[in-house]
Amino acid sequence: MNVLVIDVGGTHIKILATGRARRRQVASGPALTPAAMVAKVTELASGWTFDRVAIGYPGAVLHDQPVAEPHNLAPGWIGFDYQKAFGCPVRMVNDAAMQALGGYRGGKMLFLGLGTGLGSALIVDRVLVPMELAHLPYRKATFETYVGAKALERYGKKKWRGIAADVIARLIAALEPEDVVLGGGNATQIAQLPPKTRIGANTNAFPGGFRLWADGVAAKTAKRAPRKVAKRVRKTTRK
Repeated sequence: MNVLVIDVGGTHIKILATGRARRRQVASGPALTPAAMVAKVTELASGWTFDRVAIGYPGAVLHDQPVAEPHNLAPGWIGFDYQKAFGCPVRMVNDAAMQALGGYRGGKMLFLGLGTGLGSALIVDRVLVPMELAHLPYRKATFETYVGAKALERYGKKKWRGIAADVIARLIAALEPEDVVLGGGNATQIAQLPPKTRIGANTNAFPGGFRLWADGVAAKTAKRAPRKVAKRVRKTTRK
């Protein structure tokens, strides 16, 4: 089985295939449609052999299909036939979830992606639980409003670090993970990591994509967060 992993971002599309040491990338942007993505990836992957595709998508995903259009790309992603376009089986998850898979070591792990917004995923005993924590209520707005890239610019590094530490602490209290991984471009801005917290490499999306097709290694995906977990998150974040 040869897998092509595709990490779709707002500025770049990055790809890596089984047995290849170096990733390749091409620009994306607000005009990128799914058909254009497939065309660019097909050209970019010239010379590589693959019979499976794993896609990290910048938005909510259910049953290997987007259920919301991406904020930073062109519309048309919902309902597009990715398997037909690539000519082989395709598995798709949220990009934060794919990065979480790449950093998973076992047990119950919470992933928080501190980038343009706030990506999140929970993995419990090798079962991936997609989560959308970014838009939960926090203070006068949402978590993403206070810890996203725009918040870092607005508040400055020192104040942002304090807010981010509070957000991380609340989510740890709500979800009770054994392991916490911080990813995204702003993860390294956290000066003092909470206990059981580590920084994950941004390249974790690629091993995560391969794991989507690996038998028994965090490949099973839950449809949504368990009811008890969702209830605890809402209760904790509203304090």
